[in-house]
Amino acid sequence: MALDRPNTVRPITGTSADYDGLLERSLRARYVMIGEASHGTHEFYRHRAELTKRLVDEAGFGAVAVEADWPDAYRVNRYVRDANYDASADEALSDFRRFPVWMWRNTEVADFVGWLRDWNDSVGDDRRKAGFYGLDLYSMHRSMEEVVAYLEVIDPPAAARARERYSCFDHFGTDPQVYGYETGLGGVEPCEQQAVAQLVVLYRMAADPAMRALLDEDRHFYATRNAELVVNAEEYYRSMFRGGVESWNLRDRHMAETLEALASHLRQRQGETKVVVWEHNSHIGDARATELGTTGQFNVGQLEREMYDGEAMLVGCTTYSGAVTAASDWGGVAERKRVRPALGGSWEELLHEQAGQDMIVETAGMLGPRLERAIGVVYRPETERISHYFHAQLADQFDAVIHIDDTRAVEPLEITSEWEHGELPETYPFGV
Repeated sequence: MALDRPNTVRPITGTSADYDGLLERSLRARYVMIGEASHGTHEFYRHRAELTKRLVDEAGFGAVAVEADWPDAYRVNRYVRDANYDASADEALSDFRRFPVWMWRNTEVADFVGWLRDWNDSVGDDRRKAGFYGLDLYSMHRSMEEVVAYLEVIDPPAAARARERYSCFDHFGTDPQVYGYETGLGGVEPCEQQAVAQLVVLYRMAADPAMRALLDEDRHFYATRNAELVVNAEEYYRSMFRGGVESWNLRDRHMAETLEALASHLRQRQGETKVVVWEHNSHIGDARATELGTTGQFNVGQLEREMYDGEAMLVGCTTYSGAVTAASDWGGVAERKRVRPALGGSWEELLHEQAGQDMIVETAGMLGPRLERAIGVVYRPETERISHYFHAQLADQFDAVIHIDDTRAVEPLEITSEWEHGELPETYPFGV
């Protein structure tokens, strides 16, 4: 398969003009979803940020929604909109304390958040300011705290009742996986009814004309999404131990529903709003074009394509080799690890062999299937084929791909000795 260079490939030169083609295509989209093949690659963050700057500045995109927890990202949103007391982007990112901390507390994200604050300050008008929001659902306990804190301000008796409902979760400690195990497999009564009851209270507040007149719409929306997150996270953690694709689908459906709720809220507040989405390739590349889709797994990109035919633009990122910030095991420390050259028969190998440079590729005509690599927050090169590859049809998975042939690891804001030292040179080849 040869790449048709004049029509499908734009070499990356390091200027803003590199994104002209993507920017032109984005004018027809309500969502531009920009992926990454790992959660720890410097160039993926940088190109995603540079493209997003042009989408905000030139194409009218009014929000950035990311694969991060709702309350953690909302602190950043308040900072970029000059609505809290954080003095810097670094400080605004301080709520990102859960593993993997480096995924959002890194130099590239801090630089982008600083740029977004400056851009918003320059436009002045609140209706034109661009926000920063999280779509994920891992913050179950933190979101409960945020619901109670909100109600303490507007209705202290309601806050006491919310605290009582949420106390059901106290019996399981602070680890939501313990809750999931005990209620999913251990036969313990779940807290589903209490979580749903609290969400209904917030919905009823917004539906009551007398109460609604007293509410701050943004703060009530924030609290309601936290309550919605608790409901969905409760179900998600119970599903984790049942196997199959249920937990994956629950998480991606939650992210898609949060994206839709956010866009609807912003339309009411600011008029028509287009959103940039930052997530891993596995969440924004259409799952129907992958072998995972054949098992019944879907994702955010697929759901938005199905809902808005032609108005969801999906952009992936790939690399052939380089380095990545990742852990060796879930919950482990951040390490700077070597990324092996892509396996034979993969899309990454094809892009390397036929072009061998950084480029933006239009995927139409790139028929598959071929292998594709996905590195999350854990990278296990010793079992790379099993741990990190799946088959995908690139032309159906993405509209375009940003390919960086040789990458470097994203730099955490807190550099550990393990990251600074990096990975020792390996004796190649290993068994894979």
